[in-house]
Amino acid sequence: MARFSKMEVLAAMKATGMVPVFYNKDIEVCKNVLKACYEGGVRAFEFTNRGDFAHEIFCELNKWAAKECPEMVMGVGSIVDAGTASLYIQLGANFVVGPLFNAEVAKTCNRRLIPYTPGCGSVNEIGNAQEAGCDLCKIFPAGNVGGPSFVKNVLAPMPWTMIMATGAVEPSEENLSAWFKNGVTVVGMGSKLFPKEAMAAGNWGEITKICKDALDIIARYRK
Repeated sequence: MARFSKMEVLAAMKATGMVPVFYNKDIEVCKNVLKACYEGGVRAFEFTNRGDFAHEIFCELNKWAAKECPEMVMGVGSIVDAGTASLYIQLGANFVVGPLFNAEVAKTCNRRLIPYTPGCGSVNEIGNAQEAGCDLCKIFPAGNVGGPSFVKNVLAPMPWTMIMATGAVEPSEENLSAWFKNGVTVVGMGSKLFPKEAMAAGNWGEITKICKDALDIIARYRK
């Protein structure tokens, strides 16, 4: 399993500008999706803890990725408690993402110098997460907490803030330009990167193209 330093993880997420968010119970589907994203230029990937035995799938996928996608930084999402965070860190997760902020998860990740990106819905929550050592905060659900304008308004008094927007993010120029013009560091994107038709047909090349096009847009609009 590839283990990256905290600085390397944050640098990869910032440089790429987009983190695919994905879960599937079929390990072969996961491998194909991961490889498609990698070939599209993605270098940070969030596997979500959303199904039975998800940690076993992640373990196998992470070992496979170390050989087939050596520059890919593998992380885990949907983490709400310290025990689950510890489990995934032991299995090689390089970063931990959650839908909410949990102080015990922050302690667990800080102890191992693993970046923890918690979900925050207000300026106060972002501030509390930063005090707990969270370098990158996720606004979630991004479309419901205020969208791109929320990012701009947070950065005005807190310009040091690094924000990941997840929820209501789409791989279109109109959508991505709005997020990056307003100052997000990175976006997290799920189903919009993986059209049902392409997944059903095993058309992994389409996923690669969607990722590549999205990253090209991000490169044009990032501040």
